[in-house]
Amino acid sequence: MGRRYIDCREFPSVMKCTIAISADSEEELVNAAVLHAVSVHGHQDTPAFRAEIRKAIHDGMPPLKVA
Repeated sequence: MGRRYIDCREFPSVMKCTIAISADSEEELVNAAVLHAVSVHGHQDTPAFRAEIRKAIHDGMPPLKVA
């Protein structure tokens, strides 16, 4: 598999979060993204939320700017 990422900039919010997280393992990436979403954005760590996080994962590295 290769590097994968999730980019908070894709999800508009009041705080205008600019965090992008990448990892080689999908499980590691999901765990880090959930930790961020819970601690910073106040989401609940549920199986349904983890499934939504998995849908937002991209291959490669995050772009410098989000279109």
